Amino acid sequence: MGVLKLELGEKVFLKDIETIIIKLIDLDTVSVEETFTGIVHTVKVDKLRPIVGKDDIKHRTFQGLTEKELARAKKRKAILNPILENPSDKSIIRKVASENNKNISTIYRWLRLYQKDQTLSSLAGEKNRGGKGKSRLEPHVDMIIDKVIDEVFLNSSKKSINRTYHRIKKECLENNLKIPHKNTVRNRIANISPDTFIKKRYGPNMHRDMFEPILGPFPNADYPLSVVQIDHTVVDIILVDEHYRRPFRRPYITLAIDVFSRMVVGFYLSFDPPGDIGTGLCIANAILPKEKWLAQHGIEEEWPCWGVMKTIHVDNAKEFRGKMLSNACANYNIDLAFRPVATPHYGGHVERLLGTFGKEIHDLPGTVFSDVKDRENYESAKKASLTIRELEKWLLIYIVKIYHKREHSTLKTTPLEKFRQGIFGVNGKKGTGLFSRNYDERRLILDFMPFVIRTVQEYGVVIDHIYYYDEVLRKYIHAKEDRIKSARKKKFIFRRDPRNISIIFFYDPNFDDYFEIPYRNTAYPPMSIWEYNEIIKKLKERKVFIDEKAIFQAHEELIELEMESIRKTKRLKRFSRYSDKRNENPLSKVLKTEETNEPMKRSRDIKIEPYEDADYE
Repeated sequence: MGVLKLELGEKVFLKDIETIIIKLIDLDTVSVEETFTGIVHTVKVDKLRPIVGKDDIKHRTFQGLTEKELARAKKRKAILNPILENPSDKSIIRKVASENNKNISTIYRWLRLYQKDQTLSSLAGEKNRGGKGKSRLEPHVDMIIDKVIDEVFLNSSKKSINRTYHRIKKECLENNLKIPHKNTVRNRIANISPDTFIKKRYGPNMHRDMFEPILGPFPNADYPLSVVQIDHTVVDIILVDEHYRRPFRRPYITLAIDVFSRMVVGFYLSFDPPGDIGTGLCIANAILPKEKWLAQHGIEEEWPCWGVMKTIHVDNAKEFRGKMLSNACANYNIDLAFRPVATPHYGGHVERLLGTFGKEIHDLPGTVFSDVKDRENYESAKKASLTIRELEKWLLIYIVKIYHKREHSTLKTTPLEKFRQGIFGVNGKKGTGLFSRNYDERRLILDFMPFVIRTVQEYGVVIDHIYYYDEVLRKYIHAKEDRIKSARKKKFIFRRDPRNISIIFFYDPNFDDYFEIPYRNTAYPPMSIWEYNEIIKKLKERKVFIDEKAIFQAHEELIELEMESIRKTKRLKRFSRYSDKRNENPLSKVLKTEETNEPMKRSRDIKIEPYEDADYE
C-alpha cells in the first residue's frame, strides 16, 4: 500500500539510499542514518519513501475480498488486538497464542503482515508463495547469522550491515560451513522489529520514549488522532462559477478536527449537499499528507498532520451510516462511533469550529448573513466574487496561518503546539511519536468513495444516463457469476470523482486494481457532479425526457447562454470582477490571482484531469 512508518528504527529510502530513522526532530522532520556508511542526515519527512522489496507480499485490496476472506481477516484482527498496544511483549503473545490455540510463529506472522500494511485486508491471507520466506540454510548457518546479528548489529556500538556480514562470513569459514549470500543477511536484518532495533542499538530510554503515549484530560481523546470529529454545514457565502465568474450558489463544507489538539486534520468543500461522497473525501483528505495540497495553492506553511485516526466521531445523520463508509473505516481499522441521541455536547468541538469559520467568512464578499437585519442592505449575489477554488485557498490560509497558531481558550496554547506535545510529550509525559504516512493516495481516495454496481453490456456501462466504455471492459461483456449456473450476470464495482465525472474507475477483480473508463462519446465535455445535478434539475423543470443526448445538449445551451450574456455586456475578460474597481476583490492580494487577457475558453476546450487536485505520484 505504500505506508511510511515514521518510527525509531524504521528502514526508509532517502532518494535511493537505504537509511534508518534514529531521531524524531519535529512534526515534519527526522534524522536518518545511512545503513552502509553510518552518515546521518536531518530531513523533512516528505523526502522519505517506504522500502518495498521485491519479496514483499502484495496484500489483497479490500474490494477483492470474498465474504469468507473478510470474516477470516476480522477474526485474525480480533486475535491480534491485545498484542498491538505492546507488540514487543512476548508474554502477551504467548498468552494470546495459547488462548486461541495458535502456534506462536503464526501469531508473529500475522503481526508482521498487519504491521507492514496496517489494513484489515492484509490479514485476509495471500496466494501460495511456495517456499518463499522459509529458510533454506543449514541450521548451523542460521544459528551463526542470528548470533552475530544479535552481538554485532544489535549493539550500542551500532556496527553496519557490512561489518555484520564479514563477521558471519568469518565464522562460517572457520566452521567449514557454506557462506550465506549477503542479501540473506540483509533480509534477516530487515525483519527485525523496530522496538527490538531501538532497544538494543539505542537503549531502553529511547525505547520507552517510543512506546509510552501521552495522556490528556479529555475522555477518549488522550493523544493526537485518538478521536476525530466530523461534521458538515452549508457555508454562508455565495460563490461564482469557475469559468464565467457569475453568481452560482452556496457551497457545503465537511470538516474534520482532532479533539485532543483541536487541529484541523482535513476538510472537503463542494456544491453537493452533505453525503457519503463529501464524508469519504474528507476522511481521505485527513489521512493524507498536506504538502502537495498547500503547494498547489502556492501556500508556504506547515500543516504537519497526517495518519490514520483511531476513532471517527460523527452524528446520527444517514450519510454517516452507509455501508461504504463502514467498510472503508473497517479496512483502515478506524472505529466509527456515533453520537448518543440527545447529547449535543458530544459534537461540540467540530460545531464550535464550524461556527468560528462562519464568523470569519462573514467578512468576505458575497456572504449570506445568518441574521436577517444584517442582510437588509447587502445584496449577496451582486457582491459575490470568489470561486470555490479561491474559497478553498482562503480556508487553507486561515487554517494553517491563523487558526493553528492562535491560542485556544480551553487549551491555553495553540492547536499546533498541543499537537506537537502529543507527538513528542511534555512535562515528563511521553508522546505517541510520528504517525505513518500513506503514499498510495489514489487507492486511499478510491477506497473512501461511494460506488455503484453495474453489469457490463456491449455498449459498456451506464451511470446516471451517461455511457462509459473502454477496451478493458470487453472481456467482461455479459459476464456471468462464476459460481452460479443460472443466467445471472456478474456485477462490478465502479467509482467516480465528483469533481469530474467524464471518467469512472472500474475495479477489475482479476487484476485487483482500478482502471479508468472514459465517456463512450469522448467528444462530450467534462463536467462536475454538481453541474450535472443542475442540468438534471433544469430538464425536470422543463419536463424533458432525460437521456445522455438531452444532458449534453442542455450543457451546451448553458454555455451558449453564458457566452451571449457576456457578449451583450461586452465583458470578454475571464475575471470580470477586475473591470470595475468598485467590485475589486479585497482578498486579491492574499490570493495572488493574476488577471489574464486570454480569450474566453469554452468548457469543452478546458482540459480537466481526474483527481487533478490530488497530484498522485
